[in-house]
Amino acid sequence: MTTSVAPSLAGPGPTTRPRRRGIRRTWPMYLAVAPFFVLFLVFGLYPTMYSLVLSFQDWNGLGDPTWVGLENFQKLFADPTFYLSIRNTFVIFALSTFPMLVIAIVIAAMLNSAVRYSTAFRIAYFIPNITSVVAMAVLFGSIFGQNFGLANTLLHAIGLPAVPWLSTPFGIQVTVSLLITYQWTGYNAIIFLAGMQSIGGEVYEAAKIDGAGAFRSFFSITLPLLRPTVIFVLVVSTITGLQSFTEAQVLTTTAGSTNSGGAGQGGLTMVLYFYQQAFGFNRFGYGAAIAWGVFLIVVVFTIISWRFTAGRKEEARA
Repeated sequence: MTTSVAPSLAGPGPTTRPRRRGIRRTWPMYLAVAPFFVLFLVFGLYPTMYSLVLSFQDWNGLGDPTWVGLENFQKLFADPTFYLSIRNTFVIFALSTFPMLVIAIVIAAMLNSAVRYSTAFRIAYFIPNITSVVAMAVLFGSIFGQNFGLANTLLHAIGLPAVPWLSTPFGIQVTVSLLITYQWTGYNAIIFLAGMQSIGGEVYEAAKIDGAGAFRSFFSITLPLLRPTVIFVLVVSTITGLQSFTEAQVLTTTAGSTNSGGAGQGGLTMVLYFYQQAFGFNRFGYGAAIAWGVFLIVVVFTIISWRFTAGRKEEARA
């Protein structure tokens, strides 16, 4: 009987103690990451879920909200201004993203081949990305001003007529696109540079032995091997480009309007329209519906961009 009781008494000890010791060893780690999850729940997840509930209500910021069901979304689908904001956003996205990617790849290739002062050039190209967007928008508003802007002054000096940069819808879209391009080109160039530097030098040496020049090596080696980086940059640029807000708001406010997108509402992006309805007109329920509409558009278009680039990658492998 002694031999049968002893194992049963000694059995739970070795299994429980390691568990307790494991919990004691890991709880400081969980405690260290707990503030992030608490802040995310309070300032991230809860506001997001509340905005979804708010999109089915009518609320002006005071008093109790009124439940209206799908009325805000029905109004959204029939709102011509919302479709105008979608059009403006995609025009600005097209005018800024694709030239920005081309210029960023060219700059990255130049930085990758630079021997002297490469670090200084990287810092110089990255500075616009860490500069205040509001400050840059104010600067661009002064450069592209109608009467005393530097751009029109230079055009007048060479005998060309002045361009209504901030007085026409397309002029506003071009100016906003130039600002976005200036802001993000250096950042994307650094990302492309990191991708280029991950390509092994032996690949270029083999191509050089086969008689490939610099341009042939760039288009036959660098660009195909850089495709994963291009996919990443394109997806991130799609997400950020379709949520442009500060650039259009500051530039059109400088042009003499507030949160309406300037002349002909040419700078009224989707996020700016959401801000106008929610915080300008105190239509928080309708603003929440716009925000969720913007979210769905960004998600769908991001998936399309990713599938398009990933599909071309699979075709290239085949």
